Amino acid sequence: MWRATLEKFLNHLALERSLADNTLLSYEKDLQRYLQFLTGRSIQAVEDIAPGDIQDYSELLTGLGLSPNSIARNFSAIRSFHKFLLLEGITQQNPTELLETPRLARKLPEVLSVDEVFAILDAPEIDTPEGTRDRAILEVLYGAGLRVSELINLKLEQIQFEEEMLRVLGKGNKERFVPVGGQALHWLKMYLGAVRPMLSKGLLSRSQVFLNRFGKPFSRMGVWNIVQKYVLLAGVSRRVYPHIFRHSFATHLLENGADLRAVQEMLGHSDISTTQVYTHLTRQYLKEEYKSYHPRG
Repeated sequence: MWRATLEKFLNHLALERSLADNTLLSYEKDLQRYLQFLTGRSIQAVEDIAPGDIQDYSELLTGLGLSPNSIARNFSAIRSFHKFLLLEGITQQNPTELLETPRLARKLPEVLSVDEVFAILDAPEIDTPEGTRDRAILEVLYGAGLRVSELINLKLEQIQFEEEMLRVLGKGNKERFVPVGGQALHWLKMYLGAVRPMLSKGLLSRSQVFLNRFGKPFSRMGVWNIVQKYVLLAGVSRRVYPHIFRHSFATHLLENGADLRAVQEMLGHSDISTTQVYTHLTRQYLKEEYKSYHPRG
C-alpha cells in the first residue's frame, strides 16, 4: 500500500509542484525511512497511525544522530505526504495535524567590530580610480546595509543625493528607501564624477552605478573579490564576505540605540522576527562589556 502511495505522491511533486531532482530525492529518502518504520510496526493504513507512533519516530531520528535541521526536513516531508493523502481522498485522517516541528536554534549572524569595518573601508588606495570606486562600493555596502544583489543592480536614478537616500529594489522587487550616510555619499560623488565616466567607455545606456574595468556591471563574485582584497590589506584575519557588512550595519545601529522597527524598514525585512536576531547580538555585546568592565563582572 505504502509503495504505490509514495510513488503517487512523488509524481505529484515532480509534475504539479515542479520540484528539483535533488529535492525529490530528499523527499523520497526521508519518506521511505518513515514508511519502513510504519511497516515495521505492521501499520498499513493512515487510520492506524497513533500520535505515539509519530513521537516514537521522532525519537528514532534523534537516536540516529540526525541534526535538528535534518529532523525538521523529515517532518516537513511527512506533513506534506499526509496532507496530500487527505486532499486526494485516500484517507480522512491526518496524524500530523498536531505534530510540532522541532524548533531550530537560529544561528546568529557574524558581525565585524566597528574597528574592523573602518580598517577595511580605509584600505583602498583612494588616489587611484580603482581605489576610489572600491572605496565607494565598500562604503555603500556598510553605509546602507545593502544585499550584494541590491548593490550590483543599483541604478543611477536610484540615488537621491539631496534627500540622502537610496531607492532600493529588494527581494521580490519590493521597493524601500534607505538613508545613506555622509561618507558613503561623499565617495559615491567622487566615484561618479571622476571614475565612472572612464569606466562606462561612452556606453551611456548602462545605468548601473558600479562598473568593472570592462565597463560592465559587477557580478556577485566581482564584489566578493573586492572585499577579499581589502580584508587582506587591512590585516583582518577573520572570515569576511560581502553580506557581513549588512549584518554589521544592523548590529551597529541597534548597539547605538536605533529603533528596531526603523532597522527593519532599512533592511527590507517583511517580518520583524528576522530583524530581531540582531538584538540577540547586542545583548551578547552588552554581557561581554559588563563582564569586561564591571568590578563584580
